[in-house]
Amino acid sequence: MPLPTRVNIIDVGPRDGLQNEKQPVPTDVKVGLVQRLQDAGLAEIEVTSYVSPKWVPQMADNHAVMQAIARRGGVRYSVLTPNLKGWEAAVQDRPDEIVVFGAASEAFSQKNINCSIAESIERFAPVVEAARAAGVAVRGAMSCTVGCPYEGDIAPGRVAYLAGLMKGIGVERVDVADTIGVGTPLAVQRAIEATQQHYGIDQISGHFHDTYGQALANTLAALQMGVWNFQSSVAGLGGCPYAKGATGNVATEDLVFMLNGIGIETGIDLDRLVDAGVFISDFLGRKPNSRVATALLNKRAG
Repeated sequence: MPLPTRVNIIDVGPRDGLQNEKQPVPTDVKVGLVQRLQDAGLAEIEVTSYVSPKWVPQMADNHAVMQAIARRGGVRYSVLTPNLKGWEAAVQDRPDEIVVFGAASEAFSQKNINCSIAESIERFAPVVEAARAAGVAVRGAMSCTVGCPYEGDIAPGRVAYLAGLMKGIGVERVDVADTIGVGTPLAVQRAIEATQQHYGIDQISGHFHDTYGQALANTLAALQMGVWNFQSSVAGLGGCPYAKGATGNVATEDLVFMLNGIGIETGIDLDRLVDAGVFISDFLGRKPNSRVATALLNKRAG
């Protein structure tokens, strides 16, 4: 199959990237990050989540962030809603899309949200129904689709099972996520094939962590299957709190550089993207977790 000519990137840095940071990130910094991402050309940004501040204090300012961002036409702003209460809070802030989540691993589901996979889907069903009724799009994040910190390798059949449950409650598109970054190209392709039992390739996105340095290889493997939607995180922000040693999402800078190099259009200005990564990294007191950003910054300085 020929590679896609254009790829859509969803930057999850403001939500998935920042939610596990122990250092509080002020509202204005989060808003500034979103602004810089859209200035760089990102057409989809995962902004925040509507979870209990008891469990994720970093996202306690969700209303303030969503109200303060300067929305731009053509940009989709998505938020995570873990339950009906979260949806009821989120809908006040007019998100373009909500994200619900489930795991292909029973053990991970229990550790993460204290319920089985089937129970998690039952919990999300009224959320999806309410969002669809309100004209808000719904995306489903499918975690641990190739590996789990508790169960090890995940069989493609488990991915197909989860995708079927997502489809059954009305989720419109899904992310095939390598949550702990242990996936390799063949395993990722098998997970995507399993997902295709219920979703067309246009409704599937890749979400790869780079723990073992495989995220770009896995992206190329997904591209070869026709996948053209991907999630990444500016400056490589993020990680998985339930998987010891799991590093962040693939850096958006690295992903864009690779796509540029193989002639795939993204609509993203790499220099401005690097500046967005520097902005948040400077606040956090560290360098961007991106080889491309490091190389370009060294080139600027040289």
